[in-house]
This record gives sequence, C-alpha cells and structure tokens, in this order.
Amino acid sequence: MTSAPTPVSSQREPELAGQTVVVIGGSAGIGLETARRARAEGADVILAARNPDRLKQAAQELGALRTAAFDARNMASLRRFFQGLPAPIDHVMVTAFGPKYGPLLEMDAADVREALSDHVVLALEVARNAVGKMRPGGTLVFMGGTGSRRIRPGIGLAAAATDVLPPFTAALAVEVAPVRVNLIAAGFVDTPLSASLLGDQLEERRNELRAKLPIGRVVGPADVAALAVHIMSNTALTGATFDIDGGQQFVGLGVGVVEQIEHEAGDSGSAAEEPPELRCGFVV
Repeated sequence: MTSAPTPVSSQREPELAGQTVVVIGGSAGIGLETARRARAEGADVILAARNPDRLKQAAQELGALRTAAFDARNMASLRRFFQGLPAPIDHVMVTAFGPKYGPLLEMDAADVREALSDHVVLALEVARNAVGKMRPGGTLVFMGGTGSRRIRPGIGLAAAATDVLPPFTAALAVEVAPVRVNLIAAGFVDTPLSASLLGDQLEERRNELRAKLPIGRVVGPADVAALAVHIMSNTALTGATFDIDGGQQFVGLGVGVVEQIEHEAGDSGSAAEEPPELRCGFVV
C-alpha cells in the first residue's frame, strides 16, 4: 500500500518574514545586495555604512527600518549603534573591512598587529555588542576570502589574517550559542569596487574568469547575497565556513588586487585614497 504524495504549495513563504537583518557595510555591493535579498524575503533591514549619501540612497530604495552612518572600526561608534537598536534583532552581517596587503619587510610592528588583528577584532566587537539583542537561532555572518589560501609574493600577512577566521568563527559559535555564527569566504566578486580598481582591465579579468572558472561565469553580489540569506534562514548552520568563488581556488588564475570584502561593497569610504597594495579586500 502506498501513501498519497504530500501536496506541495505553489506559493512559498518568505524565508525571513517577521525578522530583522542588520547589515554593516550595507550601502553598496555585497552588503546592499544582501539587504535587498533579505527585504525580498520579508525581513526588515537596518543599514550601517560610512558614506551617508550612498546610505541614504540605499535606505530609500529598500525602505530600511533605520540607518546609521559611522566607521565600524570606531569601537565607541559601533557600541552606540547597537545600544540604540530596538530589540530584538535576528541577523547581523558584516561586509565592511578586510585584510591589508604589502611586502612583509615594509611592515613595521604596528602594521603587523593591525594586519593580523583588525578583522577579528571588528568581528568580536560586533558579536560583543550584538548578541545580547539577538533572538536565539539568529546568526552573525562575517566575510572572509579564498584568494589568500595560496601564498604569493606581495600578499604579506593577508593569508595569516584570512586563515584565522574559520577557527575564530567556530570558537565564537560555541561561546555565543544559541546565536549562530558563520563565515562566507568569497573569491573575486564582480562589484563596483572591483570595477573601479581594475579599470580598463575589468573586461579582460571577466573573460579570464569565464574561461577558467568551473562554473563558466563570474560570481556576482547576488550569488553571495543568496548564500547569506540561506545561512540566515537555515538554523542548522553554525560555526561553518562557506566558500563561494566559482571554483577559483582550484584553477590557475592570475592575481589581481581587487575584490570584495566589501567595504567595496560595504563602504570603507577610503579605498580610492589608499595605494593598491594596502587596500582592504582579498587577493584574487
């Protein structure tokens, strides 16, 4: 005797209905695209970024619940931001700021400390200030990269700074449970900052990626946003690192200082003013 098949509803419920998503670095690129995706899935969104003009535009487009313009690396400003948020919130994604690059022997002691600790310190301070306002089952989502897993001249301490993020994420997930913690490790992502850094080499880079990546196309902000929202909605995921580079780490590709860790997306506000070897992001 066989049972009748379970009927499947043709209308899917929004995955984040009734939830609140905070995106730090949410005015452009991956951060904005994630906020856009979360909004489409029924969430209210709160956006934070450094650039007030881009932030205002993003908020108007998405109907953001609220916004805040500040530098997330300023711990006092970060603390005030979370203190001022209405509780509860469900998810926090941080796309702002990543490791710095430069020849090792050109780095002084302060540069080394900054290169090794800045990203983890920001993530830890976000967790410290956010967890008390988050519902059980919500997640912190941090951004890392896959590009620095291959040691090359010129990446300095970026590989070490990147490699510390997966165990940090796992350890933090255990400590702050039942709030979850997850890490997205991206390769090249075709964002506005990538375009501005590559300039007239952008199309050449895209063509190279299309030809060599196993997926046959370039990874875009919407791809990362879809993964981020899945991590938010799937409450079985915690302490994990999710690669999203189209298989880039498995094939031979040229190196370009670009990428994504979004304050390209997220809005560092200063990338264009820094020399290429010191821009935050991940080598691809």
